[in-house]
Amino acid sequence: MAPHRRNIDDVLARINFPLFSVQMLTNRHVLVAGGGGSSRTGVANGFEIFELSHDGRKFHVEEVMRHETGWNVVMNCAVSHSVDGKHTYLAAGQESHCQLYHVNSQFEAIIDTIGNEQGEVRQRKSKEKTDNNNKNLQKRLKFILNPLDSVQTDFTEPEPLCRVVRVHPTGKLMATGGTDGDIRMWRFPNLQPLATLKAHTKEIDDIDFSAHGNYLITIAKDGLAILWDSVKGTEIDRLTWDQPVGSKYLYKRCRFGQIEGNNKSALYMLTNPTGQAKSQRSYLQQWYPEQSVIRRTAVFDESLSALAVRDDGRFVAVGTMFSGSVSIYVAFSLQKVLNIPGAHSMFVTGLEFLPVASQQQNHTVSSVAEAAVLSISVDNQVCIHTLPYRKTIPLWVAIVILIFTMFLTFVLCSYLGL
Repeated sequence: MAPHRRNIDDVLARINFPLFSVQMLTNRHVLVAGGGGSSRTGVANGFEIFELSHDGRKFHVEEVMRHETGWNVVMNCAVSHSVDGKHTYLAAGQESHCQLYHVNSQFEAIIDTIGNEQGEVRQRKSKEKTDNNNKNLQKRLKFILNPLDSVQTDFTEPEPLCRVVRVHPTGKLMATGGTDGDIRMWRFPNLQPLATLKAHTKEIDDIDFSAHGNYLITIAKDGLAILWDSVKGTEIDRLTWDQPVGSKYLYKRCRFGQIEGNNKSALYMLTNPTGQAKSQRSYLQQWYPEQSVIRRTAVFDESLSALAVRDDGRFVAVGTMFSGSVSIYVAFSLQKVLNIPGAHSMFVTGLEFLPVASQQQNHTVSSVAEAAVLSISVDNQVCIHTLPYRKTIPLWVAIVILIFTMFLTFVLCSYLGL
């Protein structure tokens, strides 16, 4: 059984606006976005960027910057890095448009100040004049979001809305979906229109690109899940499954992940019951897109709202609608390894795994745990949930136990005359 854990230390920060999107900007910097919309409620709209660190006992964040977007709430966004690593872009769905930002970074001299232990964000003070005698003086990255092009991605009247924006792992292609049900493909980062896929009859709920196989998956409130060739812009298949008799299910979220050990993709999807079937269970499904079949399923007693897959394909995280809970699963087997009931007081709106170490970088802030996932909600909180390294028996101990067991079995059989 997966361990249950809920601790106030899981709360990294509290923001003064509802949160709808979370992204890792770098290996150590977290970007969250949201807002209160265009109504005159006094609730801000925009982005916050934090630097994540670990003191050997718990995670902390320090506020790096805040960028407000006026009357435009940020419902979704995607971070993309150029192949040469010299440029970082942020594509954000803001009302009817997708706004592109170029993320500039530079070092600044700062003096650390210590935050409290109640989930408050640790603040940083900049220092214009360096002081070599000040041991607290450090250099940290700061970020500036420079607006570039903005393109309209939805044309539904009277209130068009960009529901989803996703950038291909290569950084050369972007897809957007809105309330009109169309998928619009764009060349990235110059945002030149490429094609419009007449995909769905109702608003888009989610889309995602695969890192392998050139797949694009789109799901919408018309109940369809369509698999596309993202290069050719052609439909490959419509994913269907045997739903319980007398029920109707809608897909909520979709994410591709890598199958460990090869360069093939697995597809993970959340599906919830609707209408009179709401008393029935919800599902996390693992699909293999090459065969368009479900390989494994995990069952939930409540509706699901958020999904994330770690970049190496090892773990999947799921957030729930009513209890605000977060769970982590082993991707291959869909075995639950961590459950955090009531992680948020309201439904989970976004999840993002901390990146893992690569050949280029053998240590990241997530190295203190086997897995760590960030979660956000409209309760204005940014939380982190860690899966401690699971204990394993050394190979030589397992061999000794096996030999000893075989010896006892032989003795027992000899005693019984078998």
